[in-house]
Amino acid sequence: MRILQSLAVLLLPLTVLAAKKPTEDRFSEFRTKSQAATPIKLNDDLYTQLTTAPRDHAVAVLLTALESRFGCQLCREFQPEWDLLAKSWTKGDKKLESRLFFGTLDFADGKNTFQSLMLQTAPVLLLFHPTVGPNSKLDPHPVRFDFTMGAQNADTIHAWLSRHLPDGPHPRVVRPINWVRIISITTGVLGAITLFAVAAPYIIPILQNRNLWAAFSLIAVLLFTSGHMFNHIRKVPYVSGDGRGGISYFAGGFQNQFGLETQIVAAMYGVLAFAAISLALKVPRMADPKAQQIAVFVWGGIMLGMYSFLLSVFRLKNGGYPFWLPPF
Repeated sequence: MRILQSLAVLLLPLTVLAAKKPTEDRFSEFRTKSQAATPIKLNDDLYTQLTTAPRDHAVAVLLTALESRFGCQLCREFQPEWDLLAKSWTKGDKKLESRLFFGTLDFADGKNTFQSLMLQTAPVLLLFHPTVGPNSKLDPHPVRFDFTMGAQNADTIHAWLSRHLPDGPHPRVVRPINWVRIISITTGVLGAITLFAVAAPYIIPILQNRNLWAAFSLIAVLLFTSGHMFNHIRKVPYVSGDGRGGISYFAGGFQNQFGLETQIVAAMYGVLAFAAISLALKVPRMADPKAQQIAVFVWGGIMLGMYSFLLSVFRLKNGGYPFWLPPF
């Protein structure tokens, strides 16, 4: 018995060295894999080798389900961002001073791992801290990233990893230049400039036309003074019943109105505006005195009738209003 105990004491240093050597060998092995292709494509065996303690390196593993039969849209959306982060980090830390490996374990290649971790959803991102070495942590359990907020980008995961990893190289995410987008924007801008240069002699006179701007301004004034924005804000009905089997086109009170009421009021304002413009601009230019006199009576009659109708509508809105004009 004493001989066995003495032999165990003598072999203890060799046992420590044997335990340390596999850790260093694993680091060298996965360093080679990482330089060849990152993130490292894992299966159940490689996942176990990479994450089993003792380990003197950190591991960020994405457990995902990319096959279409699983219907994981979030997995497919996040995978390009994960690949970009892993490649940017590995390229920026060629000496692997951060001692961080990136790995991807798909459900098709790691069903046993998913079952052992009792995972029901994907994707899942786990960060394993070193268990030996200067940056080791006592807690062997990995840190899990929360995907409940939906799809994430490479910059978000980079910030999360940087918070959990010790001070050291944290290479930034470098996105490839999107030449297609640059060419598309450049072509679009040059096309717009060319189109404007060619069409400018035809477009500028239209844009400088005072009558066109006057028409647009008049339409806008009529819409907003008749209550168009009130309808959009209050979501008013178009018409309503009058309680006797008929239709009521005008709502009583100043705080109520119908959609059709707005259109009728805008039409009345438009007719009044057109009558006033005609009397002020068109009629004085008539050369025939008799035609001019007839036009004055016609437009004056239209203005009187329309203003009378407008007052009658106003009395419907406010029953106490005392003024009116014939014929309404």
